[in-house]
Amino acid sequence: DVRRVERAVEARVTPETGWRTAGSPIPKVTRARITTGAQRFPTDLSPPGVLRGKVLRPPAFGASMLSVDLSGARSMPGVSVVLEGGFVGVAAPDPSTAQRAIGAIRAEWNRPSQPSEDDLVEHLRATKVERSEPQEWGGPFHHESGDVDAAFGTADACLARTYTTAYIAHVPLETRAALAEWEGERLTVWTGTQRPFGVREELAEALQVPEAQVRVIVPDTGAGFGGKHTGEAAIEAARLARASGRPVSVTWTRQEEFIWAYFRPAAVIDVRSGATVGGAITAWEFTNINSGEAGILCPYEIPNQRIDFRPADSPLRQGSYRALAATANHFARESHLDELAHEIGTDPLELRLRHLKDDRLAAVFQAAAEGAGLGRAPREFGHGIGIAGGVEKDARVATCIEVRVDADGRVEVVRIVTAFECGAIVNPDGLVNQIEGATVMGLGGALFEAIHFENGEILNPSLSTYRVPRFADVPPIDVILLDRNDIPPAGAGETPIVAVAPALANAIFEATGRRLRSMPLIPDGLVR
Repeated sequence: DVRRVERAVEARVTPETGWRTAGSPIPKVTRARITTGAQRFPTDLSPPGVLRGKVLRPPAFGASMLSVDLSGARSMPGVSVVLEGGFVGVAAPDPSTAQRAIGAIRAEWNRPSQPSEDDLVEHLRATKVERSEPQEWGGPFHHESGDVDAAFGTADACLARTYTTAYIAHVPLETRAALAEWEGERLTVWTGTQRPFGVREELAEALQVPEAQVRVIVPDTGAGFGGKHTGEAAIEAARLARASGRPVSVTWTRQEEFIWAYFRPAAVIDVRSGATVGGAITAWEFTNINSGEAGILCPYEIPNQRIDFRPADSPLRQGSYRALAATANHFARESHLDELAHEIGTDPLELRLRHLKDDRLAAVFQAAAEGAGLGRAPREFGHGIGIAGGVEKDARVATCIEVRVDADGRVEVVRIVTAFECGAIVNPDGLVNQIEGATVMGLGGALFEAIHFENGEILNPSLSTYRVPRFADVPPIDVILLDRNDIPPAGAGETPIVAVAPALANAIFEATGRRLRSMPLIPDGLVR
């Protein structure tokens, strides 16, 4: 209807300065149901007649099936067995029967040699691909301004360092889960996903049905953090449901979640900078290998810059994670700026402010520094405060972290202060929750989270072997909101995570004089 379209185009939204409800703290409407356990998630769905599905997994990444004997599973009453190409799965009346049926299948595998964790940096440096996976990350990225080589030639001081980040897991409270049901040629799937239309495309392609015949319903989901973009569990449930003629629910075990979900990419980042004795940064060279270009551009005014992202052949499956590659890129950049400041004898905060024309970013740096008491009094050895910040999703963040490090190298995070500005604030209560959640998540990746792997096998696929933040790891978190109701709202769910790791690394350096350039910074809890 053309008239409806015209009316929609003419419709005006209330400007931020005229908001009445927006801009005020509004509690989450589902809080009571979530608190009491009444909220329904994908793992809770259990329609009449539902079967429970399990899938046969390879023993390692890259393994291919040579032969399979399904007779043991097929002989079990009430069990449907599916073999479609390389897919082998079962559907049974209950999870324990499904697990026994999978255990009764005998398969032989070909296992090619795979790069291991110890070889990762060398492997990423040595490999080069035209595009990274997933495809939407794009290919190589290059930005250059000024005469970088000449600027390095005339700089009074030059500093070159390498920073790395490990693969880490998303660890959602609810693992991947899906319920699939067919009605003739029509498929309905209930699943926890962040990309329902993308999952619908995957289902249509995998099952060779028109997209119009596929419906994806997304119940409230027990966390995603960028880790539930793809539809593996949905496809598995749909295959099993079609073969059995019954609705089938597939819920990944925690071990399956750790091994077969994709990871936050590992990164190798080379940074080189040049500066004058007066404290002016004149040259900047930054190369990210493998993890991506999000947050790669430098917010500081440096006349001569060369910035590159180079995709690499990742030995592990990798994909989106909260803030994408911006966490790795901010870690390298904000750590290096701190190193450069100490190299040329300049205050790290002053060095940043001197090179900022972005008043919004300068404002959060100043607010965080003031809130944390940065620079008020000298600190004794073993006590440090670090600062870091940046721009992501058009929001500005600065984080100060205070630490104490004892004589044995044990680190205590004493306090975190984050100043945040994302334009006009729609819901202050929700925004503070997002900042606190992102900060806790960032602490895990900064302190100890890392996937360990060898020759295609994940070595720590459980919560007893993969460390996530606990209550004892979380210090007081002070949030300072800068409300700019003269600017449209920007992203807030991801940006707060990017400054946590570099602020922590900078604080540990001030406390101990030890510069840590690899995330996680203290995998065993000690500064070494």
